Amino acid sequence: MKTDLPQSFRRLEYRPPVYTFDQVELDIALDPARTIIKSRIEVLPGKSFEAGAPLVLVGQELEFVSLRINGEAHRHFELTPEFLTIHSLPNEGRDKFFVEIICVCVPEKNTSLMGLYVSNGNFFTQCEAEGFRKITYFLDRPDVMERYRVTLRAREAECPVLLSNGNLLISEKLPNGWHSATWEDPFPKPSYLFALVAGKLECIEETITTSSGAQKLLQIWVEPHDLKKTRHAMDSLIASIHWDEKRFGLELDLERFMIVAVGDFNMGAMENKGLNIFNTKFVLAQPETATDADFANIESVVAHEYFHNWTGNRVTCQDWFQLSLKEGLTVFRDQEFSADQMGSESGRAVKRIEDVRLLRQLQFPEDAGPMAHPIRPDEYQEISNFYTVTVYEKGSEVVRMYQTLLGKDGFRKGMDLYFKRHDGQAVTCDDFLMAMADANGRDLTQFRNWYSQAGTPRVKVQEHYDPSKKQYQITLIQSCAPSAGQPEKKPFHIPLKMRLITKGNNQVEQLLELTQANQSWTFDSIDERPVLSMNRNFSAPIHLDFEQSEADLLTLFSSDDDPFNRWEAAQRLAMQMILNNRLPDEKLINAYRNLLLDPKLDPAFKELALTLPAESYLYEQCASVDPQKIFAARRAFRREIAKQLQLEWAALYQQMQTPGPFKSDAVDVGKRALKNLALSMLLEANKDVWAPMAVNQYRIADNMTERYAALAGLVIHGTREAKDCLIDFFERFANDALVIDKWFGLQSSRPPVDGLEPTLSDVKKLREHPAFKMNNPNRVRSVIHAFCSNNPASFHQVDGSGYEFWADSVLALDSINPQVAARLARALDRWRLFSQPYQDKMKASLERVAACPTLSPDTREVVGKALGN
Repeated sequence: MKTDLPQSFRRLEYRPPVYTFDQVELDIALDPARTIIKSRIEVLPGKSFEAGAPLVLVGQELEFVSLRINGEAHRHFELTPEFLTIHSLPNEGRDKFFVEIICVCVPEKNTSLMGLYVSNGNFFTQCEAEGFRKITYFLDRPDVMERYRVTLRAREAECPVLLSNGNLLISEKLPNGWHSATWEDPFPKPSYLFALVAGKLECIEETITTSSGAQKLLQIWVEPHDLKKTRHAMDSLIASIHWDEKRFGLELDLERFMIVAVGDFNMGAMENKGLNIFNTKFVLAQPETATDADFANIESVVAHEYFHNWTGNRVTCQDWFQLSLKEGLTVFRDQEFSADQMGSESGRAVKRIEDVRLLRQLQFPEDAGPMAHPIRPDEYQEISNFYTVTVYEKGSEVVRMYQTLLGKDGFRKGMDLYFKRHDGQAVTCDDFLMAMADANGRDLTQFRNWYSQAGTPRVKVQEHYDPSKKQYQITLIQSCAPSAGQPEKKPFHIPLKMRLITKGNNQVEQLLELTQANQSWTFDSIDERPVLSMNRNFSAPIHLDFEQSEADLLTLFSSDDDPFNRWEAAQRLAMQMILNNRLPDEKLINAYRNLLLDPKLDPAFKELALTLPAESYLYEQCASVDPQKIFAARRAFRREIAKQLQLEWAALYQQMQTPGPFKSDAVDVGKRALKNLALSMLLEANKDVWAPMAVNQYRIADNMTERYAALAGLVIHGTREAKDCLIDFFERFANDALVIDKWFGLQSSRPPVDGLEPTLSDVKKLREHPAFKMNNPNRVRSVIHAFCSNNPASFHQVDGSGYEFWADSVLALDSINPQVAARLARALDRWRLFSQPYQDKMKASLERVAACPTLSPDTREVVGKALGN
């Protein structure tokens, strides 16, 4: 009996390539129905070379045409749907030889959006992680780095613009209305960084001068009607380039740098060398159509992809197990850039809180679920499933801990040594760690455990104060729950910033390095029992198990000088009360009131402090989750805050107005955030009284932030006015795909409201809407993902209807775009955390998907791990 077991790849089985490539020449004749790719590859013996070994190339969904070796036809090969194996190589492969291959692909039928595909009549590529094999037969692995010379040919009327990596060498007119462009990238790169773009596009461009005095051309290419929405992305790119020069001494190394936006894209963006391809969501913005969050995300993602030019492109990964080497490091870099762009220390604190909130809402659950893995995984079946918040966001926190341990200057020394040693190489996480250690003379051996162990460490805090000796002692006990293949965990090296808060307020911040399972510190000359402020600025990505009294938490909330821990105290107070089904008491209400009225605090910080812990984070604090009970307790807690502080919310709504022309600076962004929270709270307190004010804000708003916030308040609170405003919103922005994504996403995210139909009824109608497209990832995310992953109270229904919808959607998507389907599949991977009857109904839906005989490997891995297979 034949069994198709999934193939697993293991880190410890890595073997260097038998052959490697040097120069690659591609000639690509673009046609939606039949693109012809001619490749000429210079092949050399690799690090694992064995005389007589065949050259094994990978290819998928390709039509093979011909093969030549050193200019002569070669017939000694085997061809399968995934491999081209070439035998009888010249001189048994000992010397350099040239392979020429002609093959064909069909871009217009490529719905996976991996490899070469067509979107709105234009050609685009996405090659990370393994998409290049859909373009031609190749050594499609990151440790094979080659120089490219690429000639693109197309009908000029259909594709007037032809772009690829590197520098433009020549453009030519060809017979029969065709034309060509030849590009050369002088820097070796792996195939996953290859890119081409062709079509009817226009660009905004700027010329800048780098720190060395070199002139560089910057271009952002979009469809013509979107050109007016590119200024913010260009400003973000320029700021990123200058910041990287100043902070890390890294300069743009090509004559030009290009960004291209496309509406059909699986990811946020891709850092192809010199030709970054972006989802339109992270390029296009103007105040009328993009929110403050959109502007911030564009700045962050543009920076992230540009920073990859060095951390990912110039120095890349030896294998895909090292993915966090480039992604975690580059997320850290873009977080630091965005924090600096805030323009103040309080702004940096707001950015830090936002980053940690994302980590705890998304990554902590992943660490505790069946897909848990270290930031450097030991095994995978489909690498596309490991572009995760663990690799990215937790990876960033691991990089940040280097800076905490070594200091900002020490971290820079480590970065400098890393580039000095490894520029132009494909390396490992260990290489990065050694650069940090060697540059600073530190033994970081134990720090490796962050790379090899899955799960979020838990640190238990025990404190003891002896008034007679005026001594205060802290004992820290670390542990980490078992995970797949790791029943026992070694102690982590955990840097913990702490401070003792007393009435005298004279204790300074200190850094504790927790390296043992159980470790104590004693502090002398402490005149009174202090309040401990621990893990300040979230210095380590841990669960802090610290049973502080409500009085101590109120002290931290009211007076801690560390903004993160002040916010954290508010979160812990709210969380404890919500999980115990308690309403906020008078002391907490007064603390909230004092914070709102404090003129010294940034509006952005106030908005964060009054935003309650997300339902998904509350789930992680429970042994067995009843989602409806948690939703009801959280909603009642919020409503009480809204009612008790109704006068303050009304006053803040007026005080936080931002008259004059729209500005996206940190001050106005913070004011709008607090104003919109105030509006939401007023609707929470009494929607009938305050709905007219929300409608007025919707009607007169001159920016999307305020218009969308008003609409969201009306929809989420189930007001009578919501329907008419939704109709108006669609009619206003029917021709703007990204805004219509917001329209879809808002309705799919509506929580349960008494007197209204279940949200699932609306979602099913939205799936049938003429503007919904199942083959567009953005539209799928705005409807299906928004409901299944971001709307827990509506998704988790006792009758299991949400899970049945999830199964239908996963199966429908899987045949179109396996990557998008696999992402959706993860909505049920924590099914064991829930109480009955939710648990059984989730399992039944998972088993239904798993039983599909044609399920893609991407989705099968996620569902299989969820079920424990």
